[in-house]
Amino acid sequence: MSFIGTTVGSTAGWWVGAHAGIMTAFILSMVGFGAGMWYGRRLADRIE
Repeated sequence: MSFIGTTVGSTAGWWVGAHAGIMTAFILSMVGFGAGMWYGRRLADRIE
């Protein structure tokens, strides 16, 4: 679940940030990566 969360989060962050510039896309991708990892892990804990 963490892998799926990080993939979705970083892709969404990159997509949103790409409209403003490459560095904004990179930063938002990293924020999305962290958020996706956190939410993916929480979802995995709830499923188990």
